[in-house]
Amino acid sequence: MEVIDRLEKDGALNYALLKNPVYQKATLARRIEMFWSENPVFYQLLQQEADLETIRKRVFNYLVDFERKNLTHHHNVDTTIRNISRRCIQVLKNIFSIRSEELTGQSVLGLLMELAHQREAKVSVALIEDLRKIFLGMKGKTDFGSKVVSMDHYENDNHRAVARMRSETLNMVGGTIQSRIDKYPGGLDDEVIRMRSENRDRIMKVLGASPADWNDWKWQCRNIIRDVSVLEKMIRLTPKEKMAIERATGNKLPFGITPYYVSLMDYETGRKRDHAVRAQVIPPLDYVENVLLSKELGSDLDFMGEKDTSPIDLVTRRYPQIAIFKPYNTCAQICVYCQRNWEITDVLDKGAKAPKSKLDEALEWFRQNPEVTEVLVTGGDPAVMNDSMTRKVLSRLAEMDHIRRIRIGTRTPVVLPMRITDEYAGMLAGFIEPGRREVAVMTHFEHLYEITPESMEAVRRLRSRGIPVYNQGVFTMENARRFEMVGLRKALRAIGVDPYYTFNAKGKEETRAYRVPIARLIQEQVEEARLTPGLDRCDEAVFNIPRIGKSYLRAGQDHEVIMLLPDGSRVYEFYPWDLAFADTKPYLHEDVPILDFLTEISKRGEDPDDYNSIWYYF
Repeated sequence: MEVIDRLEKDGALNYALLKNPVYQKATLARRIEMFWSENPVFYQLLQQEADLETIRKRVFNYLVDFERKNLTHHHNVDTTIRNISRRCIQVLKNIFSIRSEELTGQSVLGLLMELAHQREAKVSVALIEDLRKIFLGMKGKTDFGSKVVSMDHYENDNHRAVARMRSETLNMVGGTIQSRIDKYPGGLDDEVIRMRSENRDRIMKVLGASPADWNDWKWQCRNIIRDVSVLEKMIRLTPKEKMAIERATGNKLPFGITPYYVSLMDYETGRKRDHAVRAQVIPPLDYVENVLLSKELGSDLDFMGEKDTSPIDLVTRRYPQIAIFKPYNTCAQICVYCQRNWEITDVLDKGAKAPKSKLDEALEWFRQNPEVTEVLVTGGDPAVMNDSMTRKVLSRLAEMDHIRRIRIGTRTPVVLPMRITDEYAGMLAGFIEPGRREVAVMTHFEHLYEITPESMEAVRRLRSRGIPVYNQGVFTMENARRFEMVGLRKALRAIGVDPYYTFNAKGKEETRAYRVPIARLIQEQVEEARLTPGLDRCDEAVFNIPRIGKSYLRAGQDHEVIMLLPDGSRVYEFYPWDLAFADTKPYLHEDVPILDFLTEISKRGEDPDDYNSIWYYF
């Protein structure tokens, strides 16, 4: 252990070395040793010569004993620490239960028994570290109770002194929040605007375009960048980026970027500022390989199970009063982790417009289902349809008295803001009937680096005509740093966009590089979003359950951790919202190991200790 003692300080992990097999092996042994030393009674229980069920009963008695102390003797313990302890006890009960083992086919208790008897067991540093943290949380051995300042020394009747001290404390917290946000450059910063003006000039020169061309959304669509040789004349690409694009286009995976969106990318590689922009459209190499392998094996890439919620072509319905309508099955560019990229053949595919017969059948379905009072027109991206086609579709919907709201799901304000012309905005506004029908736009800004003067103008054109604009962000590795989403929400509010949903990234294996643990999103909501004004944090954190729909992550009764896998992944059981009236089975989700997230966040220049409370969100 001497080597590890030199590499680790005070028991801390060296995240930079966690991928090193030698370090990993030695660290695993050290972490197991630490776990046993921190939990000697539990270790002794597992060492006993008895079968699994006998040991299970003794372990549950051990946990219940801690729970009893929590309910009787901990009245002087900090409330936060006490609540963490109670949650940790419940999680341990779940993962050690017979039911969880039957549901998942895994047994953490069995693995720990093997380790306690010095037998080989397939475990990882990530698993042991998660268990360590949960046991420490159960025992109240966290630093959550330490407050910025204590006010106990003030007289109870000295209210003004208490108020002033609280105000000073809030100043300290508010200053910390702002300093974190200021780390993240936004698209409205003067220096960024200047740099992007240079980008635009360079791209127009490559394409032989004029400013009038640039501001014409149809010209943008005619000049989608699909070829890596053209793209690298506009920005520099790393060898991996170039290889991934070539592999994707060579195998006919959808790829394309609007000239405007390319102008949002920094010319140099490194992704220090434009990481979220590049990650939206330049696929990781492992994503390309995984998608190609899935297609080769004939795997179903319909992760959300939309085929099982489509009563008729072009329609998806998961909820009682709203349904999705998809008249146009392509976009101006394809987001790598789009949930529908499995059914989109190409960027601006000429065959994307649904045939008239299918449109008529889908619209007739809406007419025959008056219980559906709201329609989300999406795709693809319906805003890429021309005005004439859009008017025809919306007119048909507006003829139905029961349709009270029409939503347009589009990313054009982000990737093609010049599409939102005065004429287009006016046409959408023409379908508003105050008191009877609303028209709203749902868009997808993922980072404050995407917010630009052009996108702000697109939003203004909509808002000035009475059309609200809402944002549905996806929480990924590209916006998961401390207060990064807070920065996005504040920037959105400043341009007139209301934060609406923050989606946990889909659990698709091919997009693993983008995924973050559910615990991080809940941590963000509790420790970051909660500190900001209400209008900044009006979005809801949700997990989209395949075939069923949204589960609200802040509603703890809707999900729970039931198992830890050998690689450290937490297994969540989600209880669908429709259990009250449908025989719907709970959904099991294998999450990203927390240690994997902390390792990745450290690569991005963050201090993992700043995220240490993540272990206690479930």
